[in-house]
Amino acid sequence: MLQEFKKFALRGSVLDLAIGVIIGGAFGKIVSSLIDDVITPLILKPALDAAQLTQLGELTVFGTVRYGNFLAGVLNFIVVAFVLFLIVKGVNSARKKEEEKPAPLPAPSPEVQLLTEIRDLLKSGRAN
Repeated sequence: MLQEFKKFALRGSVLDLAIGVIIGGAFGKIVSSLIDDVITPLILKPALDAAQLTQLGELTVFGTVRYGNFLAGVLNFIVVAFVLFLIVKGVNSARKKEEEKPAPLPAPSPEVQLLTEIRDLLKSGRAN
């Protein structure tokens, strides 16, 4: 049972998934910083100033419903989805270019090489 688990855990797809989860977590922090520190201040600064707020999360309705956090989550999702779209589009474009390259012709077998040499000798009239 232990060996089966080891075989399962060390399969390429499981390792790829683990790496993807770790990179996804790190990527999530980057996106959160991008939203909180770059996009929100640039895009929403006029709206926040008009509402006399400093953070998007402070937007409330009836003093209790914090829809600003929801807007931040939606904005975060849109940015993540767009970045992932660009990544997938780039990968698909790279794969398409690889597929368009013609595969090199395989080397002829020894029999075909020998027959080609015989044909060439017969054409040149030098066959003995």
